[in-house]
Amino acid sequence: MITSPITSRSRAEDAPIRKVHTSTAGKGLVMLAMTLLLTLAGGCTKPVEKVEDVRPVRALVLTAGDAAVVAEFPGEVRARIESRLGFRVGGKIVARKVDVGTTVKRGQVLMQLDPQDLKLAQLSSTAGLKAAQSNRDLAKAELQRYQDLKAKNFVSQAILDAKQTAWQAAQASFEQAAAATTAQSNQTGYTTLLSDLDGVVTSVDAEIGQVVAAGTPVVRVAQTNNQDVVISIPEDQLEMARQADEVQVRIWAEPGKVIAGKLRELSPIADPATRTYTAKIALPSGASEVKLGMTAYATFTSKVAHAMLKVPLTALMPQKDASAVWLVENGHVRLVPVQIAGPSGNDILLASGVSAGQTVVIAGVSLLKPGQKVTILNDDLALRDAALRQSAARGAAQ
Repeated sequence: MITSPITSRSRAEDAPIRKVHTSTAGKGLVMLAMTLLLTLAGGCTKPVEKVEDVRPVRALVLTAGDAAVVAEFPGEVRARIESRLGFRVGGKIVARKVDVGTTVKRGQVLMQLDPQDLKLAQLSSTAGLKAAQSNRDLAKAELQRYQDLKAKNFVSQAILDAKQTAWQAAQASFEQAAAATTAQSNQTGYTTLLSDLDGVVTSVDAEIGQVVAAGTPVVRVAQTNNQDVVISIPEDQLEMARQADEVQVRIWAEPGKVIAGKLRELSPIADPATRTYTAKIALPSGASEVKLGMTAYATFTSKVAHAMLKVPLTALMPQKDASAVWLVENGHVRLVPVQIAGPSGNDILLASGVSAGQTVVIAGVSLLKPGQKVTILNDDLALRDAALRQSAARGAAQ
């Protein structure tokens, strides 16, 4: 049988194609088998066990003890009396005798105005006084002559009354001129500005050559023997400040020295910007080491009549309208709201919400959630020992 060359060529060309199809099918079977094996292997694998979330915290066993509400506020040392001095007349400043920081005495010259115009006015007033004096003397002499004539019945009573009236008018004019001359002399003396008290110059608000009006403050003089520490108190601390048993002041330059102070003044109106109330703490006159402008800290201490619970500030958990603490019970935590009685240094006094003997978380409070399991880093033995020591100290104090 003779085969057509065309037919033979076609079969030869189709052979590679069938080979390719066979290879692809084999790969598909292999992939299917691997998928089945992975599925079977996955079905035999055990599920991953969930690890319980345990948070490490630090805790404190609450113990009731004697405490005091302590609050500290920063402030500044200021003079109790600071006078803003100015001239009682207007004019041009021609001399300045002091600088900022100069210690002055009562009656010391601070500044001077040009007195030329006032001196001329004083000369005019003096001349007017002399004229009034001459008129008065003349009227008095006339009255004396007419009194003599009336005694001899040479003049009528009406003429004598007229001379009496003229003399009285001249006397009044003289007194008026004398008063004006005295006032003008005082005005001339007002061109020299004198210090009203012993103190130190804290500010100079005008310079030589400047024309100032009467009453314009040009120099500030602060009295140094009476000083106050001026502080700002928040509105929630006002009653505590009023009822404080003692007030102590510390100067930043000498932190180890404590000065006894006294609440002298408490503003009844809050500052519109800071919403705080300005308070002034009087310092004793013997505190010579305290200088004006120094940074100071006023500490108010109020003793509490009954024993209270104290926790660090880090134990508080802020809530919407109050504060709360985490109690540790059977290895889990529970959030309990508390009422704050006030600060005591770096600690907080609790008025209600918890009781003595309970364990409170003092570190790590922001990472907890209700019912979460915790582990205490400081062990229970240490907590119990601390509680026993505090109870023993309290019993010894009583």
